[in-house]
Amino acid sequence: MSSLTEPKHILSNFDRALSQLRADLFRMAALSEASFANVARALALRDENLCNRIIAEDEEVDQLEKKIDADGINILTRYAPLAHDFRRVFSSMKVATDLERITDQAVNIARRTKRLLQTVELPETRMLEPIFGMAHTLLSDAIRAFTEEEADLAMGLKARDKELDKVQHEFIDRITRRMEEDPAGAQNYLDLVLIARFIERVGDHAVNVGEDSIYSFSAKDVRHERA
Repeated sequence: MSSLTEPKHILSNFDRALSQLRADLFRMAALSEASFANVARALALRDENLCNRIIAEDEEVDQLEKKIDADGINILTRYAPLAHDFRRVFSSMKVATDLERITDQAVNIARRTKRLLQTVELPETRMLEPIFGMAHTLLSDAIRAFTEEEADLAMGLKARDKELDKVQHEFIDRITRRMEEDPAGAQNYLDLVLIARFIERVGDHAVNVGEDSIYSFSAKDVRHERA
């Protein structure tokens, strides 16, 4: 707080508001991670019902993002926290934005998956599984780095995202060749390419979460630094 002489009830209200903000963020993180994990399962199992559930559950994440933004602004304007507490609130609001976009990518994948389910499964679909795995681990570690203030874990995310990018580009190159060999299946191959790109964007957002976690607990801005 800005002063050690603040009345106890104000300090108590601030602590409750900050705790609620963090609880909402952790709830949002759990939902975003679950959506991404579930969409990988939906594609692997060709489960249209699971796709529909992922799309429907996006609304709760959207509402949590709006609540975190509103509550964060209220905390900053009402209590004027300094130093570490200010960074915690500000970073929480930024992380909420990335979590919402991660969930949007899961929804995009779910919609493309539903299109793919209208035709016979392409063998190349299975090649997405390790890419999903890399991105999911990256996301999970980014969330853990933020919630547990793990600096080393957060700092390692960018280099791992570069590996994800490399694998994703290799997959797209291979699918592009398949499109040339099999023009009749071009739409399905295009859907696979788009899914790979959506997965790669999840990795980018996970890196953002890691960078915001570093800023939150160390005040160091590591954006745009080389991996």
